[in-house]
Amino acid sequence: MRTYRRSMPTTRPRPTTRRRLSTALLALGTAGALLLTGCGESGERGNSSSYDRGQADSRPDDGFPAPAPEGTGTGEQRGEQPDDESRDIAPSPDYLSTFALDVDTASYGYARRTLDDGSLPDPSTVRPEEFVNSFRQDYERPDGDGFSVTVDGARTHDENWSLVRVGLATRAAEGDSKRPPAALTFVIDVSGSMSEPGRLDLAQDALRTMTNRLRDDDSVAIVTFSDEAETVLPMTRLDDNRGEIRAAVDSLEPTDSTNLAAGVETGYETAVEGLRRGATNRVVLLSDALANTGSTDADTILERIAGERREHGITLFGVGVGSDYGDALMEQLADKGDGHTTYVSTEEEAEKVFCEELPRHVDLTARDAKAQVSFDPETVEEFRLIGYDNRQVADEDFRDDRVDGGEVGPGHMVTALYAVRTKSGAEGHLATATVRWLDPDSRTPHEESADMEASSLHGDLWASSPYGLRLAAVAAYFADSLRQSDARWSDLPGRPSIRELSYRADDLARDREDKDVYDLAEAIETADGMLG
Repeated sequence: MRTYRRSMPTTRPRPTTRRRLSTALLALGTAGALLLTGCGESGERGNSSSYDRGQADSRPDDGFPAPAPEGTGTGEQRGEQPDDESRDIAPSPDYLSTFALDVDTASYGYARRTLDDGSLPDPSTVRPEEFVNSFRQDYERPDGDGFSVTVDGARTHDENWSLVRVGLATRAAEGDSKRPPAALTFVIDVSGSMSEPGRLDLAQDALRTMTNRLRDDDSVAIVTFSDEAETVLPMTRLDDNRGEIRAAVDSLEPTDSTNLAAGVETGYETAVEGLRRGATNRVVLLSDALANTGSTDADTILERIAGERREHGITLFGVGVGSDYGDALMEQLADKGDGHTTYVSTEEEAEKVFCEELPRHVDLTARDAKAQVSFDPETVEEFRLIGYDNRQVADEDFRDDRVDGGEVGPGHMVTALYAVRTKSGAEGHLATATVRWLDPDSRTPHEESADMEASSLHGDLWASSPYGLRLAAVAAYFADSLRQSDARWSDLPGRPSIRELSYRADDLARDREDKDVYDLAEAIETADGMLG
């Protein structure tokens, strides 16, 4: 893959004459683990160019749209639900795709759990970007805070259709001893539905183990909720208090109904009361999200804590559990609450999230991160962003820093896949990918970009493309197969049969002896038996 340095435009591109939700304006989601595992192998990094606010009006007049100019924008926030046309191919003349970064992985975890239980997942719970970003990639990481940007692609078996991969990576996570202290407020669902095996008991086991592994200068608070919310443990430093924390965890018992709104509100109040300057303050919501008492709408719940979130920058991390799971509510809470969500169903998964990822990756390197991809109309006929239905951002809001983006930490790798139909015999520039973010402390904006030429497309996706691109393609096509019964989404170009996907996943797993990819192959094989 070759990438090319491109300076920022010198003239403003013409305004987009129409903006439809059918345009693929959706948001990136995080590869690896949700709270950013920092795993990955070194790979090729695209050349990039830095940006500061003083360069905003410098744009090349080269005949294709550049990232949208800085402006007031519409103030549209991410997290809107797609309409029935959200999966259509983007129409001319809109060659921009803009979205807030996303590192959620819950959709893939819940799909695997559902398949293991003998059922196909509801298509509405299948989010392709979360499938794609559940697997490690090999992007090179930047030396300091910020992002590296990688763009590559390969041709599918559908004529003139290719898959283009946009990869973003942050610096590797430092060792546990070098991270800032963590102040974690756990908001734990103890409603009656949490009595099912694999819910509250799973959380308690993981929290006990996590208590042993956190540093002495870390702090923990515990809030529980059923029909009402209660602060079981105020913000408490680990130090010599591990026994007290474990006792609080042991005391949790399921009862009554689910007033999730009260839990979130009390959790944020407790987090603010125990706020630690110089520490990473985070609320961790653990629930099956089956809210049935009090407010059950994400916007209403988040409005109650809007002041705490804005003033103190406390992000929300949602951990979903249970065979019957309120996926939509948990996703909306995390998306609009400047946070992330994951799903756990086994002791191994719970221990990984709570004991390895959460303590190591509580820091932030970027706030309100957005990406914008500009496709060249001289070489691109049409395109489609795969997934990110709830992460769309208006093109003109790319540089409006009042518009919400994604929060990203060290160790993140985020992948977005596009289906792109090139013009016959296309040569020259294909696309420019730009990521914009704010420094988490100073709120200073920064940008990095990378370009791709049509000649850089690998000749065949399955025969000559990089391992990571093939893995991302298998994950995306698998998600697409699980949504084929929903008429809102048309098939992705070049999608193999579910049986072929199973073979390809198995080959990829054997190539690297990767347990996560073996699990993917097993899930695809299970789905094959149900879809066939």
